[in-house]
Amino acid sequence: MALKPDSLDGRTLEGGGQLLRLAVSLSALTYLPIHIYDIRANRAPRKASQPAGGLKAAHLAAVEWLARATHADTKGMVQGSRKLDFRPLQRRQYIPKDKTQSSVWQEICDGSKLIRRETAIQLDSPGSICLILQAILPYLLFHSPETVKTAEGAAEVDQKVTNVPLRVTINGGTNVSRSPSVEYICQVLIPLLVDKVGIPPITTLVIKRGWSSGRADVGAVQFDLMPFASGCKLTEFHFTDRGEVTRMHVSILAADAAARSTLRKKVIERLLAARPEVEILFPVDEDTKNGARLYLLVVAETSNGYRLGRDCLWERKSNSSMLETVANAVTKDLEEELQRGGCVDEFMQDQLVVFQGLARGKSIVDSGKDMHATLHTKTARWVAERLLNLTFDESGGCEGCSFEVGEDFLDRKQTERVVQDPSDELEDLTIS
Repeated sequence: MALKPDSLDGRTLEGGGQLLRLAVSLSALTYLPIHIYDIRANRAPRKASQPAGGLKAAHLAAVEWLARATHADTKGMVQGSRKLDFRPLQRRQYIPKDKTQSSVWQEICDGSKLIRRETAIQLDSPGSICLILQAILPYLLFHSPETVKTAEGAAEVDQKVTNVPLRVTINGGTNVSRSPSVEYICQVLIPLLVDKVGIPPITTLVIKRGWSSGRADVGAVQFDLMPFASGCKLTEFHFTDRGEVTRMHVSILAADAAARSTLRKKVIERLLAARPEVEILFPVDEDTKNGARLYLLVVAETSNGYRLGRDCLWERKSNSSMLETVANAVTKDLEEELQRGGCVDEFMQDQLVVFQGLARGKSIVDSGKDMHATLHTKTARWVAERLLNLTFDESGGCEGCSFEVGEDFLDRKQTERVVQDPSDELEDLTIS
C-alpha cells in the first residue's frame, strides 16, 4: 500500500510554471507524492494550433533532474504533458536495481578523499537557467546525504554518503524573456538569501551567455554551494526596516560601446535626479555583439543590506529612442518600487515563500505599503500551505514547518494528518 498523493490543480491562481516548480521541489525534499493536473493550463499557446499549457523543455529538465535525484517513480514526465505523477523513493525503501546507476552526481576525488559532487542539466534551447535553479535549489540546500540501501539479490549494501560542496552546471538561457536574468540572481536573489535568509554562500560563474532574443543561443552557468549539514534547521528571518538607499548597481549589456555609453548617461541622469546623493556602480558593462540583444538591470542597495531590482530585456533592434525608453522605464519602475518602502521588489516576493515555509519560527517579509502579494506569490503560498501544512497570514508572515535536514518529513505529515477514513489515505498505486 502506498500513500495517496496530494492532488494539485495546475490552473490555481497564476496557473503557470511556478506551481509546478515549487510542488515538485517540495515533493523531492519531503518525499511527499504529488499528482498535478492541468499543468500550466492558464498559459496561452504561442500558436493557435498548439494546445495550451503542458510541460515545456525547461520545466521537464528540472523535473527529470529531481526525479533522478530522488529515484522517483513518475508518470507523464514528457514534454507537452498536462498531468504529472511524482513519487520520490521513500527513505526506508530499497533503491531498485535498475535505478542504482541513475545518480545525478559525479563524485570528484583527490586521491581517496571525496572533495566535491558535480552534476549538469542540459537544455538544447535557451530555456531559463534561473528558473531551473529555482526548482532544484531547496533540494540542493536542504536534502541531507544519507545512508541508502540497495538490494543485490539477498544481500544489502549500504552506500554511505558525505556532505561535501556541490557544483551544478546548467545549460540554457541566461537572459530570457519573462524570466529572471543571471544578473538578477547574482545581484539580488543570492545576496538576499545568503545575507538575510541565512543560506550557505553560493558562487556563480557565467561560462557562456544564452539569449532568447536575436539568434537563439544556449549558454551555461556554474553554481557552487555547500548544502546544510544534517540536523540543521533554517532560523526564521525578518525582512523589516529597509534603511536608506545608498548605492545603485547598473548592469548594461548592449551591442556596441556607443549604445552602452548613451544608456549609461541616461540612467545616471535619471537616478541622480531622484536621489542626488546616491553612489552609482557599474558591475556589468558587456558587448552582446547583436543589435537585437539589449539588457538593463538597476539594483538599489540599502544601508541595512537589502537589494531591490528592476530590469528590461529589449528584444527588438536597438536605436537611440529605444535607449531612452528603456532607461525611463527601468528607473521609473524602480523608483516607484522604492517609494513603497518595502524590503523586496515584487519579483523577489515569491522566491522567499519556500524558505518561509521551511524555516523554524515565524518569518516576516515587508513588501511595502499598498503592495499586495503578487499572483506568483499567492500561488507559491498556496502550494507551500498544501504540502507543508502551514498558513500564511494576511501580511505575508508564516510560522514555518521547522524542517530539519535529514528528517523523515513523510512520517511527520502522516502523523499530523487527521484521517477520517484510513482507506482515503492509502491506495494501491503503481506508477511507471
